[in-house]
Amino acid sequence: MTATPETATTATPATRSRRDAQAGPPPGILAVVFTALFLAGLVLSTLLADGDTFPSPFGSSDTVTSYFRDHTGAVRLSGALQFAASVPLAIYAATVSARLHKLGVRAPGATIALAGGVLASAFLTCSGLVTWVLSRPEVADHAELVRALQYLAFGLGGPAHVVLLGLLIAGIAVPGLLAGLLPRALAVTGLAVAAIAELSTLVLLADGAALLLPVARFAGLLWLIAAGFLLPRRRVRTEG
Repeated sequence: MTATPETATTATPATRSRRDAQAGPPPGILAVVFTALFLAGLVLSTLLADGDTFPSPFGSSDTVTSYFRDHTGAVRLSGALQFAASVPLAIYAATVSARLHKLGVRAPGATIALAGGVLASAFLTCSGLVTWVLSRPEVADHAELVRALQYLAFGLGGPAHVVLLGLLIAGIAVPGLLAGLLPRALAVTGLAVAAIAELSTLVLLADGAALLLPVARFAGLLWLIAAGFLLPRRRVRTEG
């Protein structure tokens, strides 16, 4: 006999245990792993580069080319950890989308979260691979190629990744607010973070808008962790 929403409330503990096992890994843990890998790429690459931070694509050509020429190990590690971070992000998107469907969300939010998360993961994957290419000594000797590849890595891991990360956040925050699945303050904060993330599209038109990227990115990381832990496994139904 197929379970229906009416019979779901009478499920036995064993049935609930099996359903929980099929719900996927805890999204809060996935968000922590994603954040840890991404931050490790920033911190460890800076340490390997003797304190020199990853250069801005809007900096001088001499600064950019000398960094990639002198710190190939740091660049390689940064690219590898970006690539690794994209995996738990994709799993997070799939897990949260499935949970929203399980919680009865039939609006587009769950699908928007999945699409945004998968695309954000894909852009981060591509950015990591391009960064890895920049770590190759034979590439670092060609200044024009280095500049072109750095712009590509920035575009993929900057505005492309952050804008789609905002779509993931919005896809969770909207049903979280409307269906009461998340605390109201957290859901509203998510909508604000998502709005900033979408505004970071302006980076493609004005270099100064790049300031929006770290705001949306790091606020988004914290929000995904909080939402991952607070999004319920099942709805609590009250009678009367």
